[in-house]
Amino acid sequence: MNNEHPINIPEPRMERYNPHAIEKKWQTAWEQSGLYRFNEDAPGEKFYALTMFPYPSGNLHIGHWYANVAPDARARWLRMRGYNVLFPMGFDAFGLPAENAAIKNRTNPATWTYANIERMTGQFQAMGTMIDWSRQFATCDPEYYRWNQWFFIEFYKRGLAYKKGGLVNWCPKDQTVLANEQVVNGHCERCGTAVEKRNLSQWYMKITDYADELLDFSDTDMPEKVRLMQTNWIGKSVGAEVTFDTPAGPETVFTTRPDTLMGATFMVLAPEHAKVAQLTTDEQRAEVEAYVAAAGRKTDVERQQEGEKTGVFTGSYATHPITGHQLPIWVADYVLVTYGTGSIMAVPAHDDRDFAFARKFGLDVVEVIRAEGAEPMAEDATEPYTGEGVIVNSGEFDGLSGGKASIAGIVEQLEARGIAKAKTTYRLRDWLFARQRYWGTPIPFVHCPEHGAQPVPEDQLPVRLPENVEFTPTGQSPLKLDTEWLKTTCPVCGGEAERDTDTMDTFVDSSWYMYRYLSPDYHEGPFDPAKDPMMPVDLYTGGIEHAILHLLYSRFWIKVMRDMGLTKHSEPFAHLRNQGMILGEDGEKMSKSRGNVVDPDDLVREYGADTVRTYLMFIAPWELGGPWDPQGINGPAKWLSRVWTLFTDDKVTGPAETVSEADLRFAVHSTLKKVTGDFERLSFNTIVASLMELTNTLVKAKRAPVFGTPAWDEALDIFNRLLAPVVPHIAEEIWAARGQEGSVHTAAWPAVDEQAATRDTVTMGVQVSGKVRGQVTISKSATQDEAMAAAKENADVARFIEGKQIVKEIYVPGRIINIVVK
Repeated sequence: MNNEHPINIPEPRMERYNPHAIEKKWQTAWEQSGLYRFNEDAPGEKFYALTMFPYPSGNLHIGHWYANVAPDARARWLRMRGYNVLFPMGFDAFGLPAENAAIKNRTNPATWTYANIERMTGQFQAMGTMIDWSRQFATCDPEYYRWNQWFFIEFYKRGLAYKKGGLVNWCPKDQTVLANEQVVNGHCERCGTAVEKRNLSQWYMKITDYADELLDFSDTDMPEKVRLMQTNWIGKSVGAEVTFDTPAGPETVFTTRPDTLMGATFMVLAPEHAKVAQLTTDEQRAEVEAYVAAAGRKTDVERQQEGEKTGVFTGSYATHPITGHQLPIWVADYVLVTYGTGSIMAVPAHDDRDFAFARKFGLDVVEVIRAEGAEPMAEDATEPYTGEGVIVNSGEFDGLSGGKASIAGIVEQLEARGIAKAKTTYRLRDWLFARQRYWGTPIPFVHCPEHGAQPVPEDQLPVRLPENVEFTPTGQSPLKLDTEWLKTTCPVCGGEAERDTDTMDTFVDSSWYMYRYLSPDYHEGPFDPAKDPMMPVDLYTGGIEHAILHLLYSRFWIKVMRDMGLTKHSEPFAHLRNQGMILGEDGEKMSKSRGNVVDPDDLVREYGADTVRTYLMFIAPWELGGPWDPQGINGPAKWLSRVWTLFTDDKVTGPAETVSEADLRFAVHSTLKKVTGDFERLSFNTIVASLMELTNTLVKAKRAPVFGTPAWDEALDIFNRLLAPVVPHIAEEIWAARGQEGSVHTAAWPAVDEQAATRDTVTMGVQVSGKVRGQVTISKSATQDEAMAAAKENADVARFIEGKQIVKEIYVPGRIINIVVK
């Protein structure tokens, strides 16, 4: 390994472990020597490790530590394994919190943001990470968001960015629209305010063009839960569109079960459906209009929740395309205008929601699917049948198998008759991209009275945010009020024009940022194309809460970059792993209102960074997380004090031990083998447990004859290296104190001696007449006579064979020792 970094600092040996005396010293030394600066020309296979960057709120909380210290340990381990590791960090800096803080504190969001970045960078450094800070950037840097604007224009040219009017999610508190993914249970995911529906003209990104490709995960290794969440969010449904005649003209509905067409007994329209007004009769108009108004005050999530169904009859009827029966047309809010065509054919016998609606309003229920061998559905049935079976009461389709087996054939027949056509729909909607806020990337368009919306010429990018703006109490974007910034000229005719006053959704900032780390100072494009071989990110880590926001948007963005010829890759990350969450001591999510927040700065001041790192890796399986135990950190603190004493105290005290050279080498190399495998598996809590167990063995060995032998020296050297990824400061101090050259963090990871890591003995249970009575440790190559002799000498076994006749002795090496007596 490369040990050229001259960072050893001679210090007087300390009697007791004092983390505060060594941690800042080594952090400064590492920074000054450039120890962690990624060198593309350095030897070793390249490895790109990346943890999701934080929002610059001003303080790193314990969750940031939990998300970062374990991946940092693994990146360090990979470097010691010989990989040339890139491990960068930046800040996801645009967004509402900075704008709201600016309004509250009467300051500029940029001032607030950059001050927070400076503080949080120092906190990251106190964590003792191997982050390459030379590549740091913030997404609010004009040189960064310039490329957001460049991408937007390029996407527009490809037909992927467009503007249209329609119903959008509106947060009345934050005064901005939200994408569907940013609405959680009907509320703004940022501030928790109930979301309203408004009809506005907005910019969108055509993510739906990539829906099928986003369902293909073959080029990325993601946890099954993330794949499932994205798959469900995209919501691909294969079925058919069926056309019904209505007084307002033909109405097409989408169904995934065209095999149940003959069971349709009524039609339901979403309240926002364009034909509602036309289909409503004069007698029903007042009731329908009142219902539509009430539905507009509900969110899509509220309308989809379980509960009593509501609806109103329009007074009109649709004609069944096969039977000619007249089906009443209803308006009900459980149907959404954003899914399918905004209308459904209701088959109450075989759909839960339709059944509940039919029973409430006394509508017909016609069975058309029956389970094999079942009796006909009773007239007073209390639930629908939603499984597969045999088609009944359906004329020419009777006797066919209902479900997937018959759908294709039925659709083919219906298509031939002009009644239906095969159709695939998606739950995924285009990404609502614009926000009516200040602190974000300005949309790079101007609006000309003569030429309409026109992109800003590339040589005029970036369109910078104005710095001296006034925030109004209403929350209205100050960009609309800044006339000096607003007024510009049309790039086509040179006449007067106005800038677009919307800014981009901040998820654009994180959609491609992993590329910018490759060449953060590159000015000819979003990144240097010569660096593309570094992609995709080899290991990307972060919270699962981003599964259908950042992670889905990023996958879409990189696929478009590929189609633009900017990258050869289809996915932003080769492997994704999610950490769990550290909860409060009360088992609840940490929050100031609950009073259960743990401040890592306080912990570092009391225990030191290495102790905090250790505890966060030891507290629970990393992918699961768990509640904070304020007493639990004392264990890692005491362990590091024992480690310190092990290396620095030459005095040998305590009772003599019998640890042999073979015992010591077995403990060291078996631990090395296990820790190596655990780093591969990201099993950090078991890594720490193994290191603690090895410490116990080393303490015993120090009181045994093996102390001071070459085996002891080997054990200390390997243990020092094993400590390095987990507790980098104390490991570096010990390395220097032992007189080693360079840094322990560029030393090679030890190689396992497989022979030393394997015991030549085996411990086996001894049975007497089939019941285990004791155990013995014997050579793996022991003969039956040797095994039986050892078994009979065992005091516990001897009690059960004394005075009895041995009738049979059974020995299967490594498995069974059984002495049968009578």
